[in-house]
Amino acid sequence: MKPLNMSRSAGIYYNLKSKENIAEGHKVENDKVIQIEAYDENRAIGAAGGIYSSVADLSKWMLMHLEGGKLNDSTTFISAKNRSEMWKAHTNIYFNATPPQPYRQHYEAYGLGWKLADKNGYTTVSHTGGMPGMLSQVLMIPELSAGVVVLTNAAPGGYSFISVTREIEDALIGVNGRDWVTIMKNYIERSGGHADSVVNAVWETVDKAKTKHLILEDFVGTYNDAWFGDVEVTLKDKELWFAAKRSPKLSGKMSYYQANTFAIRWTYRDMDCDAFAIFSLDENGKAQSIDMKGISPNIDFSFDFHDLNLERVK
Repeated sequence: MKPLNMSRSAGIYYNLKSKENIAEGHKVENDKVIQIEAYDENRAIGAAGGIYSSVADLSKWMLMHLEGGKLNDSTTFISAKNRSEMWKAHTNIYFNATPPQPYRQHYEAYGLGWKLADKNGYTTVSHTGGMPGMLSQVLMIPELSAGVVVLTNAAPGGYSFISVTREIEDALIGVNGRDWVTIMKNYIERSGGHADSVVNAVWETVDKAKTKHLILEDFVGTYNDAWFGDVEVTLKDKELWFAAKRSPKLSGKMSYYQANTFAIRWTYRDMDCDAFAIFSLDENGKAQSIDMKGISPNIDFSFDFHDLNLERVK
């Protein structure tokens, strides 16, 4: 950052020289936009989402990439060999030998930390970023020495980071494209309405659920996932509670849903990530393991509860 004169950037919140002009994240709740805490005190997430910067500073960083790993013919930041390796397709995502108009996109692939695609004959190099209430995108078109960076501090209204980027991209690559603002607006309304109906139906079922047949003590215990660590299910005021030892924000009341499934409403409310806990029981009805999945169909992919394999250890 220093050699590129990125004076308004820092690798983590605590390294910011001034905290007086920092964008805060926002979300929509009950049709109102509310501010949430944008930064996380956990320094371990720095590499994945800790960088604070500005459009001006990120433009310097993009210019360095577009000028072959240098800036103004000065110091080499990235060798030509390594830049080529980063921007080479390592994982295929999509291929079509006869792509449709207007973009004529033959492929989409993943490089080393970059999403790669061809559009109307041009290679595009891009990536999005997301934290609670913060969404961003960087796009570069090397052949045109052009780059776009869009930073937003609202979600889901923050999907403007897609529409703005796509509108500029269409102009750069010479495509008479689409009305991306309308497309994203319709997408948000459609997907949001569906997600709301699914989530509301779950909590309506919870409100009507009968629990007299349950022996809650049979679910209490410590469960372990080899990667995620310990989760404790305890009784508080005759209700089950879930608490992840390594992720303190994942704590919440477990309400009976149906069959062997409980719905967890997290005390953490900055993102819509409430989850199902699905117990497996032994022949005596005592819980032995927990599978999980998000309740909302729009849950952010970062909440990959479905990958957990929580086995009773106590």
